Amino acid sequence: MPGLDPGIHAAPAKAEHGLDCRVKPGNDDFVKRRVSMKTTQTRRRFLTTLSLAGTASFVRAPPAMAAEGPLETTTIRLANRHSLCNAPQNLAEELLGAEGFTEIRYIDTRPADTAGTIAQGKIDFSMAHASYWVPAIDAGEPVVLLAGVHVGCFELFAREGIHGVADLKGKSVGVEALGNSTHVFLAATAAHVGLDPAKDIRWVVSSPNVRAMELFAEGKIDAFLGSPPEPQALRARNIGHVIFNSSVDRPWSQYFCCMLGGNREFVQKHPVATKRVLRAILKATDLCASEPAGMARHPRTRQCVLF
Repeated sequence: MPGLDPGIHAAPAKAEHGLDCRVKPGNDDFVKRRVSMKTTQTRRRFLTTLSLAGTASFVRAPPAMAAEGPLETTTIRLANRHSLCNAPQNLAEELLGAEGFTEIRYIDTRPADTAGTIAQGKIDFSMAHASYWVPAIDAGEPVVLLAGVHVGCFELFAREGIHGVADLKGKSVGVEALGNSTHVFLAATAAHVGLDPAKDIRWVVSSPNVRAMELFAEGKIDAFLGSPPEPQALRARNIGHVIFNSSVDRPWSQYFCCMLGGNREFVQKHPVATKRVLRAILKATDLCASEPAGMARHPRTRQCVLF
């Protein structure tokens, strides 16, 4: 794409991987490049610095920054989506400061509105589930995908007698909301095995007073697709059994779930800034994976919604 740094590649504008609307991690050089994205500090030293100093001024900048050239802007706007999936983006604040950004804004954004808000130029970058990006790209909205961030975390729980997605025909299934990532993901999966999601499944959504997970726990619906911490809560209560876990079960575990996207104009005009945002968020993702307990205690992570 014109204006992009050689180290940044925008995803193609068309989804080419079927109904699951996710992009394979192996489709570009992104995974290989992550190996070279190391700071001069170890992760443990970085965590110690954060906990003791509480400031990004102690985090050393990567040596590669000098070769990249100066930032085109020192202001960056990210979505504040209040989601556990968004933890790396929230935790990247100190790392973004180390990359040279002096004004880092987190703007409250509904998950389903992420792609549209970026297309409108109200925010510059955000992580979001692939299902939120695909309609925007198909509609020609000015958004580009820069990288996959992590695999999915959905788990489908069901009552006895249901052993696979095909068994959901004629059943009631709970999701957070129609049109959100849980609904789109399971609808695509159901269509892949030959069901008509609109006709064959009775969708039950959460309301301010009653969550779909609790309806499943009470035996009022047949199945429920949840994301952390809902699956952990159901297992702790020994409720239902898991049909699939997208984090570990194939084929879902071989695809990215949350992806980092940006405003097309920003990416084209600010290739250095784009590269540094991408690097900071991927480093934060690695920290979440390698030091989950420490990251869970970080103030930025604790802003994420649990229930």
